[in-house]
Amino acid sequence: MKQSILFLCTGNSCRSQMAEGFAKKYWGEKFDIYSAGITKHGLNPRAVKVMEEVGIDISTHVSNTSDEVPADKINYVFTVCGNAHETCPHFSVGKIKHVGFDDPPFLTKDMSDEEEILEIYRRVRDEIENFVKGLDGELI
Repeated sequence: MKQSILFLCTGNSCRSQMAEGFAKKYWGEKFDIYSAGITKHGLNPRAVKVMEEVGIDISTHVSNTSDEVPADKINYVFTVCGNAHETCPHFSVGKIKHVGFDDPPFLTKDMSDEEEILEIYRRVRDEIENFVKGLDGELI
């Protein structure tokens, strides 16, 4: 039976969805991969777009809350934003780790140039990918 990884964020719309996409690519054969939020904000279309640019389709992902994942089967929880870390629900797991990433929707909320907005999303996407690729040091 595979162990499971959960990426937890505030709304499960962007950062945790990207992390899930990368984790499925790099770790999907060894682990069951989930993402969830404290609340549901829906899937962010810009996150979908920048993930497509690197060949990962997250367009079929859905926004879940933490009570919609099999909490008793989660072995690792990675909180990818400060709010999720501060309000993380209880998981009876072996390991919970906070890894904060900037919030692209928040950083770009007052921007109007779509290319500048996407550059923020791409930067965070690339940071998340580097983290996920290096998870072997975190996983048993």
